Amino acid sequence: MTPSSNGSAAGKSPEAPVHSPTRPVPGLRDFYEDPTVPVASGEARSLRQARMLADALGPAGPGRPAATVLDVGCGDGSAAATAARVLKGHRIVGVDWSQDALRRAAPRLSQVVRGELTGGGLPFASGSADAVLFSEVVEHLVDPDSALDELHRVLRPGGHLMLSTPNLAAWYNRGLLLAGVQPVFSEVSLRHIHGRPGSQVVGHLRLYTARALREFVAASGFEVVTVAGAPFHGVPRPLRPLDRLACRLPSLASILLVHARKV
Repeated sequence: MTPSSNGSAAGKSPEAPVHSPTRPVPGLRDFYEDPTVPVASGEARSLRQARMLADALGPAGPGRPAATVLDVGCGDGSAAATAARVLKGHRIVGVDWSQDALRRAAPRLSQVVRGELTGGGLPFASGSADAVLFSEVVEHLVDPDSALDELHRVLRPGGHLMLSTPNLAAWYNRGLLLAGVQPVFSEVSLRHIHGRPGSQVVGHLRLYTARALREFVAASGFEVVTVAGAPFHGVPRPLRPLDRLACRLPSLASILLVHARKV
């Protein structure tokens, strides 16, 4: 889920003729309409995040009504479907701006709703949600402050925010920076990858360290309960045991998981 990209036309100079590009440059929305572009860091992250939320909500049952959980930026619904296996009895609503994503998510979820974090905001009443899953969305946003304001609005007092995002200070990124290499997850172009490992452009605009993410979430009206780590499926296989080990110290983990509550 992401706001539309902004573009501006350059002024035309009579001395320099303007040549049309051989192919149009994609905007940020184009990345999320392309089903081949990966939009999540893998099932391990989804399971860890869902288990954190399950511990926070408790089981649904007699005397404990089902919670309403919004998966904002649900994409194809795969992460929400993974969460549903853990959050049994609770109601999960997939939310995305992309009609194509919602069509792909519909077979996996009992309810999908079109909504945006920009413009008119999410189509839910203030205080109507018990929890929000916000999985690897914030790194794609032009205005993350307004996005968290909107999530704060739809959550009830004490409601849970479960946010995940790649870690700028992941253990391998620290080594790459020392070697003068662009960190993994960062992107300097919407056309190609430059200066770092990998080949897939996915439209990352912002990256956070554990400290920056904690401060950012707290400044948006939330109390940070827990910061945890999760592995990244893109780590080369021989290094995956080390990546899992790094999760014990979230500041070094590939993926940051934040559990916060609305205050």
